[in-house]
Formats: sequence, C-alpha cells, structure tokens
Amino acid sequence: MNLKFKRLDPRVGADWPIPEVGTLGSAGVDLRACLDQAVTLQPGETMLIGTGLAIYLEDPSLCAMILPRSGLGHRGLVLGNLVGLIDSDYQGELKISTWNRSGEPQIIEPGDRIAQLIITPVIQPHFVEVDDFDVSERGEGGFGHTGTR
Repeated sequence: MNLKFKRLDPRVGADWPIPEVGTLGSAGVDLRACLDQAVTLQPGETMLIGTGLAIYLEDPSLCAMILPRSGLGHRGLVLGNLVGLIDSDYQGELKISTWNRSGEPQIIEPGDRIAQLIITPVIQPHFVEVDDFDVSERGEGGFGHTGTR
C-alpha cells in the first residue's frame, strides 16, 4: 500500500529514517520522537510528542492506529490515550500521547522509537432502529455471564 506523507521536520529522512516496515511479517512501522532535546517523563506524567510527519489515508474504509511498542510498555512507557485513532481524512501531524505509568523517570531522546503505526480496515455503521432483536444464545448476559474460570 502506498501511503502519502508530508515531512514536517527536515530531520525525518535525514537524521531519522522515514517509517518503513521492518520485516516481511511486521504489522506496524515505528514512529519516532521528534524532539529538539531529551525529555524526562516523571512517574505518572504524560506528554504529547510530535513525530515530524503527517499522513493522509484518503480512503474512508481505512484508519491508522498508533499503538505502544511492547518493550517500552513493559518498562512503563505507554500511550496516554491507550490507542491513537487516525481517521482517513486527518492530515495533521501525527502526535503521540506518551504516559509514564512506571515508578521511575523515563528519558526519551530525540529520534527514539516510541510508538508504532498500523493501518487497518474500517466498517462504518449505519444505525437501524428495531423494536426487538432476534434471540441469541447469550441474550443480555453481561460481564462474567459465563463464569470466572
């Protein structure tokens, strides 16, 4: 898939690579912190960090999602909004809501890979009101309706 992007910072593609798929089996591409200097996130602190690039999906049957990197998440650096959803018609800079959920300060250096971007299909619903649903096996059974073990 060809993905249109705009370079918003000249370091993207010069100092840091343009995002690309790492292996044949990779689902996402790494997004880097476009910072002028290192930042330290204290425990519990959040910060919005730019990536220096914008994308344009164009196709309303697609969206992009910004996800945490598993290694960083394990040490406590995750996304403040858990998942970032990028609509197909958004054209602004990709920004990463970064949250230090650990008990230790986390340092982010300029160009660090801090999140990943995936492209996924979207099905847009059209709500149709009904008086009743066809009966299903589950019905209105809510959380834990099948037990805890």
